[in-house]
Amino acid sequence: MARILVVDDQDAIRNALREILENEKHEVVEAKDGVEALVCVKQKKPQLILLDVRMPNMDGMETLVRLNESHSDIPVIMISAEGDIEMAVEAVKKGAFDFLTKPMDLNRLLITVRNALDTSHLLKERNVLIKKAGRSKGTLQPIIGESEAIQRVKEMIDLVAQSDSRVLITGENGTGKELVAKWIHEKSARRDKLLVEVNCAAIPPELIESELFGHERGAFTSAHRQRAGKFELANEGTLFLDEIGDMSMKAQAKVLRALQEKYITRVGGEKRIDVDVRVLAATNKDLHQLIQQNLFREDLYHRLAVIIIDVPPLRERREDIPLLVDHFLDQISAEINCKRKDITPEALYILQNKLPWTGNIRELRNVVERLVILSREEITADDVNLHVVASTPQTRSPFDEFFRKFKSRDEIEEFLDKHYPRSNPN
Repeated sequence: MARILVVDDQDAIRNALREILENEKHEVVEAKDGVEALVCVKQKKPQLILLDVRMPNMDGMETLVRLNESHSDIPVIMISAEGDIEMAVEAVKKGAFDFLTKPMDLNRLLITVRNALDTSHLLKERNVLIKKAGRSKGTLQPIIGESEAIQRVKEMIDLVAQSDSRVLITGENGTGKELVAKWIHEKSARRDKLLVEVNCAAIPPELIESELFGHERGAFTSAHRQRAGKFELANEGTLFLDEIGDMSMKAQAKVLRALQEKYITRVGGEKRIDVDVRVLAATNKDLHQLIQQNLFREDLYHRLAVIIIDVPPLRERREDIPLLVDHFLDQISAEINCKRKDITPEALYILQNKLPWTGNIRELRNVVERLVILSREEITADDVNLHVVASTPQTRSPFDEFFRKFKSRDEIEEFLDKHYPRSNPN
């Protein structure tokens, strides 16, 4: 389970603690004094330390101070034969997780150990997210384009970023909904806090509640430790619920309650955890249609859709394709460490005017990468025809959008009979 360092100058105490902790499946490492403990921490890297106060060479309080200077991420539980409240307060002020007195109550010892390990795990999980967010801050991609459609999106981002209003971002797959969410967070007052992303479509329905709200130890079979959910991790920051239309009705009800009450309860728990979170959501589905099919809660929709930003598909902003291609050529050349290749006007014309771009920006980026790798000195029209056009399904017929409105052949025939009645053969 966990590696625990027991530091005490009495053999009997160390042996007793070893037996108790090993019975709980923990690995136990021992040290007789503070000096030996500091060496052991560097070599064995424990996840928790039980530290006696009264020891020769270096006492527990001095050891605690040294540990906080070099290994502040490891929780320390202080142990003393003296039930001195002032000493306990001092230990906690110096960074101890808790303070136990000898003889120790077995249940309290095990509960304190479990809580310390769970808290340490939650802090590490949050620190990982903070580091990841820090790395991505410097690499946040710009929103490329000068078309009227994309300018409207940029203006909406500027208008809504400074408020705490919830935003629903709609659009087809690959249009850049996630990038819009990142820029809303980046321009908001919460920019220095976490942006926590959840892809609702990628998480099995039976795990989505645990992912969003966390769980207590033992809440279900594989819940071996307490875990914070995404709402909790995003506290004071922004939570981005991507593909919200794929969330189960049960999870939707809990999300609605969290938005209404501003607190959550972990799966298997009863403790109320207050959360201050700005929620952004995105979907490529028609939520109104899902509401009609009883697959999405109308009350949740109204909670999320305070502001709606619709990200246009690439085929509706073809004038941005030259700028996007230029950006991707720079980006991909740097990534694969090769000389930047130019693209001929003829090749660019085909990309801009002759392809349907059903996969939108994501598809365009993949196409540019393919052309960079497979072309020679420059990207020509022949390269585009050979490596892109030949492998792309035929350009969508103008009638496709018309027929997409109907669910069956009967509906099409009914529409034609109504608007274009057949002439009477007699």
